[in-house]
Amino acid sequence: MSNTDIGMIGLGVMGSSLARNMASKGFAVSCYDWDESLRKKFAGQYTEGFVHAANLKEFVESIAQPRKIMMMIKAGAPVDSVLKDLVPLLAPGDMVIDGGNSQWQDTERRVKSCTEHGLLYVGSGVSGGEEGALKGPALMPGGNVAAWEGLKPIFQKISAHTAAGEPCCDWVGDGGAGHFVKMVHNGIEYGDMQLICETYQLMKEGLGLSNEEMHEVFKEWNEGDLDSYLIEITRDILGFKNEQGEAVVDKILDTAGQKGTGKWTAISALDLGQPLTLIGEAVFARCLSALKDERTAASKVLSGPGTAFSGDKAALVADLKQALYASKIISYAQGYQLMRAAAEEYGWKLNSGGIASIWRGGCIIRSAFLGKIKDAYDANPDLENLLLDPFFASAVENAQAAWRRVVVKAVELGIPMPAIGAALSFYDGYRSEHLPANLLQAQRDYFGAHTYERVDRPRGEFFHTQWI
Repeated sequence: MSNTDIGMIGLGVMGSSLARNMASKGFAVSCYDWDESLRKKFAGQYTEGFVHAANLKEFVESIAQPRKIMMMIKAGAPVDSVLKDLVPLLAPGDMVIDGGNSQWQDTERRVKSCTEHGLLYVGSGVSGGEEGALKGPALMPGGNVAAWEGLKPIFQKISAHTAAGEPCCDWVGDGGAGHFVKMVHNGIEYGDMQLICETYQLMKEGLGLSNEEMHEVFKEWNEGDLDSYLIEITRDILGFKNEQGEAVVDKILDTAGQKGTGKWTAISALDLGQPLTLIGEAVFARCLSALKDERTAASKVLSGPGTAFSGDKAALVADLKQALYASKIISYAQGYQLMRAAAEEYGWKLNSGGIASIWRGGCIIRSAFLGKIKDAYDANPDLENLLLDPFFASAVENAQAAWRRVVVKAVELGIPMPAIGAALSFYDGYRSEHLPANLLQAQRDYFGAHTYERVDRPRGEFFHTQWI
């Protein structure tokens, strides 16, 4: 049988959900997994629209040429292992898509390797979790652009769509661009989650609000400027109780896990010399949370200010909303700044407005907020930083006083606010014509003769002083 539209390798949660999504949209799907139990389980549950292959050769032969084969497997060595077995069975012009969270450098290498075999390799970001994969994810394909014409009808049909009917999927760029953009998406996701958690902690520990009260706060926030998937699920989490009537969130140990994409984003920022401070702090906050035993011991030794909040709780909650909104703007501004630097460094032609459009539905960071980002880059594709767009410059200016009051209050109460504080520090640094780096350069020149530029001479001329 050689007539299915696409093949899916990997029948775990994401792979099986995407395969079902494809079948529901009218595409015939060949399925395969090395795990026999997964193969049999999926074959036993789903038959219409599927071909269930018993081995890789049978799987490949069941797909119409030029073949389109998507892998939803663990990133890293497993992808290379599958490719080693798969490539000899394919013909020139066949397309291979990696939908996992692969490092973009690995995707660059695989695009080149597959090109040598006449194959069209695509590294596609897939966001939205299990529900998104089944009902419509955000898709960020990149790699060999020759594959896009064949993939586009399938990918744009199975992706999420905006309220206006636009698919949350478009071609991102060459090489590893698709996975790079997905990595930045995940970094922004880390930042958004940490920002929300910091507002939660200040409301809970600083203001003494109950879960029910915070549920109402997030419910209200989700109906305004902060309307987003992460605010929505935070609302639901804070209102969720088990069969005993207990808040489940209070039963969860305060140690956060991570799978690496936030760390990769921070590393990429360091490699490209970009100040991705908020996302970096979000990654480190997870690392700090993992030191649970140390923190428990330290809590018995180290003391804080010991002050309690006194004042208008409603006013501080209103300030928190503004601080969260402004910090969210900074998070996206830094993320887009990183993508802009990567595009320049690696020769990618990234469409910033198009990326915002992809993220408007299906993905974890989807929000009404992204429409404004698309508008900003549609109006000025060469925008250096999101903060320089009139809408966002005005939004941050309007939130600034509340933002500062929140950070001050958190410091006074001894409640950590690393991401919101970092966002404000970045804003103050970015808006400063003068920073103390002149003293830093003098220090470097003093101990290491690293030289410096002068304010009264053209850029590019370097000087050294005999300080001793």
